[in-house]
Amino acid sequence: MDIVRRRGQRGTGLARLQDEMNDLFGRFFGDWGLAPFSGTGAWFPALDLSEKDDAFVVKAELPGLKPDEIDISVRGNTLTLSGEKKESSEDSGENHYHTERRYGAFRRDVTLPAEVNAEKIEASHRDGVLIVTLPKSEQAKPKKIKISTK
Repeated sequence: MDIVRRRGQRGTGLARLQDEMNDLFGRFFGDWGLAPFSGTGAWFPALDLSEKDDAFVVKAELPGLKPDEIDISVRGNTLTLSGEKKESSEDSGENHYHTERRYGAFRRDVTLPAEVNAEKIEASHRDGVLIVTLPKSEQAKPKKIKISTK
């Protein structure tokens, strides 16, 4: 089902420009099969990568997914998050006039700034946010250097 566009209803100025840009990007990515502005196809969860003294922390927005629908793996200094968000079957007889929720498979590869200790990685999921804590390997942790006084 296609999204019904509200042409001419947003007036002029920035709202109209936003509609035109959404159409442009929707057509571009739709041609590549990515369709980030439609309800189906691949989508990419937003994420944050931060660094602490002893670990990296990745927070990914994965609303509507249960922990068992998310795959997490690490190889070298690359974290991979993947899964699939299934379309809700309860709406199946409704006529949709506007749809923005995204469904389909996703995969995000995150290159970490340094090697991590894969044996001590922890992950938690709460309120649609996945938090992965990746402890740094001993070689990647900062070392305090003492200055000698001669």
